[in-house]
Amino acid sequence: MKHVIAGVCVAVPMFAFAATTINFDADAVGALPAGWTAGSTGGGTPKWSVTADPTAPTSPNVLKQLGTGTFPWCVKTDVAIADGFVEVKLKPLRGKEDQAGGLIWRWRSGESYYLARVNALEDNIGLYYVEHGRRKQLMAADVEVPPHVWHKLRVEFRGTHIRVLFNDKLYIETDDGHINEAGAVGVWTKADSVTEFDDFGYDGRQ
Repeated sequence: MKHVIAGVCVAVPMFAFAATTINFDADAVGALPAGWTAGSTGGGTPKWSVTADPTAPTSPNVLKQLGTGTFPWCVKTDVAIADGFVEVKLKPLRGKEDQAGGLIWRWRSGESYYLARVNALEDNIGLYYVEHGRRKQLMAADVEVPPHVWHKLRVEFRGTHIRVLFNDKLYIETDDGHINEAGAVGVWTKADSVTEFDDFGYDGRQ
C-alpha cells in the first residue's frame, strides 16, 4: 500500500546503524572526490567539484554542481548497498529552470537508479526510479524548501520499502520493487540547478 505522511512529527529512523560520513574536507578543491564518478542521465555538461564554502555544516569544503544537464549525478562507485540508508545536507543556490538537489541509491548506471529529491522552486519533495534512462515518479509531497539554506535529506530502504525524510520529518513512505539489486549511492541535481552538498552519509554495508 502506498501512502504519504504529512511530516507533522519527528520520525523514528528505520535504521540506526553507524554511518560512514564524507564531508569532502580531505579532498582536493577543484576536483571530484576520491572514489566518485560523475555524469548526467539524458545528457548535458555537468561540472561537479569540491569547493570551499565557509557556511558548510562541516567546513571548509562541499561538493558542488555548477554545470547543466538533464539529470546530473555524482556517485560513490566503490560502495554497493542493497538495504540501508543514505543521507546528505544540501543547499540549493540558484537556477532559472530548477533549484533541485537529491540522493541516489541502488545506482547500477546512469540509466538505472532510485532518486529522492527536493526542489526549492517548486517547494516539494519527490521519489522516483530511473529505468532505461527515463525518470518515473512514484510519489510526491509538498514541503517548503527555502533556497540558500542548508537542509537535510535522508532515505531509508530495505527490500521494497522506502522512507524519505526531509529535515528529520517523514514525508514519503511506500513500497516499490523496480530495482532490487545492490548499487552505488550518490547525489543528484536537475537542469541548471546550482546546489551544494556536505556530510554525505551511508550505512556502509556491502
